Amino acid sequence: MNLDRRIKIRLALFTVIALGAAAVMIFRYIDVPAMVFGAGHYNITVELTRAGGLYPSANVSYQGTVVGRVESVELTDTGVKAVLSLQSAYKIPSQLRAEVHSQSAIGEQYVDLRPSTAEAPALKNGDVIPAADTAVPPDIDSLLDATNRGLAAIPQDNLKTAIDESYTAIGGLGPELTRLVKGSTDLSIDADKNLDSLITLIERSQPALDSQADSADSIDAWAAHLASITHRLAATNDSVSGILQKGPAAADEARQLIQRLQPTLPLLLANLVSIGEVAVAYQPAIEQLLVLFPQAVANIQGMMTANRNTKQDYKGLFLDFNLNLNLPPVCNTGFLPPQQQRVPTFQDYPNRPPGDLYCRVPQDSPFNVRGARNYPCLTVPGKRAPSAKMCESDGQYVPLNDGYNWKGDPNATMSGQAVPQLPPEPAADTSAAPQGLAPAPIAAAEYDPATGTYVGPDGRLYGQANLSQPAPMERTWQSMLMPPDK
Repeated sequence: MNLDRRIKIRLALFTVIALGAAAVMIFRYIDVPAMVFGAGHYNITVELTRAGGLYPSANVSYQGTVVGRVESVELTDTGVKAVLSLQSAYKIPSQLRAEVHSQSAIGEQYVDLRPSTAEAPALKNGDVIPAADTAVPPDIDSLLDATNRGLAAIPQDNLKTAIDESYTAIGGLGPELTRLVKGSTDLSIDADKNLDSLITLIERSQPALDSQADSADSIDAWAAHLASITHRLAATNDSVSGILQKGPAAADEARQLIQRLQPTLPLLLANLVSIGEVAVAYQPAIEQLLVLFPQAVANIQGMMTANRNTKQDYKGLFLDFNLNLNLPPVCNTGFLPPQQQRVPTFQDYPNRPPGDLYCRVPQDSPFNVRGARNYPCLTVPGKRAPSAKMCESDGQYVPLNDGYNWKGDPNATMSGQAVPQLPPEPAADTSAAPQGLAPAPIAAAEYDPATGTYVGPDGRLYGQANLSQPAPMERTWQSMLMPPDK
């Protein structure tokens, strides 16, 4: 057959193109040298508990890149053995996990190599990945069978009720659910942006979780108490509702009261500061008063109920008043001498004599039992002293005498406690007096002209009949209490 030159040229070009396409197909896509001779590849073995749908010629990926394919899948005595052919150009760390995954919904499996560290040596020909470092997807048949059994176990009536109630619960809530989904999406995006912080929070939450686990008993007790409180609130729902309903009005009244008190409240609080300081200083005494006050109230109530439900109920208080005049006698020890004492009949009001004037007899003496010597020391419990200085010091109260006789002369005081005296009078002019010994002081005593009685230097009461005014023949105790006639 004779062909012209143009046709021969076309046939030659077609042959060259066909041979080139066949070479590309053989060496590039089919990779016949690797299939036949294993050129540029090395083989490793993966031990699996089961095939999981894996088949020969399936892809092998590493970090999302196809790096080889499955040569064969064979059964063994302990499971399945899959031989992988990997390209030598990729250096894959040997410490890894081989997981079988589905590439699509129709079941195209592939092997995904996931290294645990990048510092391990690279895989080499003949390496074996044990079954402990492999994972296969669940059996779809078993999964469908379990799903079918689960659906069959659901009561149809209850399922219908659940669906109906779900429709009632979320029916018409499309916009709200949309916002919920959108908010969840935004939350996920923000969480992804702050992934490092979230990971740090999760990693460091172990101590807090351990503390919660260690305090499980306390949390259970707290929950039980909270449940008791909620039950009590449920039982008193009417009262709680009343508080919530009337609370705003009461709060408004309180606000108006505070506004009305605003001009004077600061001054009141400032004054209460001083009262508080005094209360702090006298806290033991206030505490004792609060302890004894209920008993005093009980005593008064006892007097009121002594004649209750009796014929003498009309008498009221069951109380007797006895006038114990001059029992015990007046205490003069520690005061000014009788010659310097002011006469009670005087109506002037001179200044108080300097010094501390109080009854200086023993603390257990019946004279003036509530006197200054028996003041309780607020800062020293159990100690009694006439002054705060003695309370805060180590010194103890020392009496002058037993109290039956006056004693106030400083020369006769052996206790070291100063006895107050009036300031000395100005010295008299003695220029005209004869030289020699100073005259002895003249003792003088004020007396009552109506009765003729006076107080002697020893503090005792004396009487002299010739100093008194004529008295009536008959005298009663009423006339003794009346002032004398002029």
